[in-house]
Amino acid sequence: MTEKAGDERLSCWQIFLLFLRLGLTSFGGPAAHLGFFHDEFVKRRQWLSDSAYGEILALCQLLPGPASSQVGLTIGFLRGHYPGAFAAWLGFTLPSAVIMIGFALGLSFWPEAGSGGWVDGLKLFVVAVVAQAVWQMGQTLCPDRPRIAMALLVAASLLVLGETWMQILALAVAGVVGSFLNLTSGKASEPLHVPVQSRKPALFALAFIVLLLVSFLPQTSGSLGWIGAELYRAGALVFGGGHVVLPWLQEGFVASGAMPADTFLAGYGVAQAMPGPLFSFSGFLGAAEAGMAGGIVAVIAVFLPGTLLVFAGLPLWGWLREHRRARAALAGVNAGVVGLLLAALYDPVWTSAVHGPGDLGLVLVLWLCLAVWRVPVWLLAPASALAGVILLR
Repeated sequence: MTEKAGDERLSCWQIFLLFLRLGLTSFGGPAAHLGFFHDEFVKRRQWLSDSAYGEILALCQLLPGPASSQVGLTIGFLRGHYPGAFAAWLGFTLPSAVIMIGFALGLSFWPEAGSGGWVDGLKLFVVAVVAQAVWQMGQTLCPDRPRIAMALLVAASLLVLGETWMQILALAVAGVVGSFLNLTSGKASEPLHVPVQSRKPALFALAFIVLLLVSFLPQTSGSLGWIGAELYRAGALVFGGGHVVLPWLQEGFVASGAMPADTFLAGYGVAQAMPGPLFSFSGFLGAAEAGMAGGIVAVIAVFLPGTLLVFAGLPLWGWLREHRRARAALAGVNAGVVGLLLAALYDPVWTSAVHGPGDLGLVLVLWLCLAVWRVPVWLLAPASALAGVILLR
C-alpha cells in the first residue's frame, strides 16, 4: 500500500540504513543504480509513483554531477528534508568511498589489486544489471511508439557522435519534440511534491557559483585546496557522471604530472568493480595524493556541486511540471533518458566487459539469474567475481 503524505517523514537513521544497504549492494554504475532505486522506492516501498520517479530522474539527468547519487539524495530529501538528503547521500556513498580510500592507502602493499579475473567477472555482472535496468525503465518511460523511437534515436546519436555535450543536447531536443507531439505521462494525478517554501534554493545556487569561481584560483599541487578545487570543478562541469568524469580527472591528476598513469588506472579498475557511485573514485585520487584527509576532501568536493544544484533546481521543477507543455516536454525528456541508458549499456559497459563468446555466455547466465530467477544482487555479485576467477583466468 502506498504511504500517504502524512507518513513521509522518516528518521535520518532509518534513511541512512536503507541507503547504506543500497550502497553495499548496488553494483553496475549509474544506469544500474537507477534501476535499483526504481525497484526499491517505486515497486517495493511505493514511496513514489512511476511518474514522480521519472521527474526526479529527468531533473538529475539535466544537471551536472553524478545522476544516481542526485536521485538518491532527492529521495532522501522528500522523506526527511535536508537531514534526510544528507543521510541518503552518506549511506549510499560511504561503502565505496571507504573502499577506494583504503585501496589508495594500501596500494603500495598490493599493486595487483586492480586487476584479475574477479574484476572481469564483476564487469560481466555489470552488463546484466544495466541491461535489466534499461529494460525496466524502458517499459515505464517509453509506453508508445513515439517515445520508443525517441529513445532509440537518442541512443543512436550518442553512440555515433560520442561527444559529452551531446547528452544534454539530446535531452533538450527530446523535450522539444515531446512538447510538439503533446505527449502525456498518464499519471499526472500523482505529481512530485517538493517541500521547499523558502529562499534557500537561491542561496544554494549562489553557493554553487561562488565555489566554482573559487575553484579556479591557483593552488599548490597536491595540497588539500588543490584536491578540493580539481574535484569540485569535475563535479560542477561534467554532464553524465560516472565514466564521463574520468577523462576530466585524468587530465587534472595524470596529465598535470601529479599522479602516475599506472596508479590512476589501477584505481579506475577497482572503482568499476565497487558498489555505489563511481564518483567515489575521487576518494582514491585524494587519498593517493594527501592521505585520508585528501580522500575525504575529494569525496565531499566532487559530490557538493551536484547536491547544491539539486536543491536549487527542485522548486523550479515543481513550477514547470504544473504546465501542460512542460509535462509534455518532460515525457519527451524521460524517453530520452532511456536512450541515454541504452547508449551507456553499449559504451562503456558492454565494450569494456564483453570480448568474446565466453563472456557473452556468462552475461546471459547472469541476466537469467537476475531477471528470471531473482537471485539477490548481494549473492550474485560475489558469485560473478568467483566465476571470473575460475573461467576467465
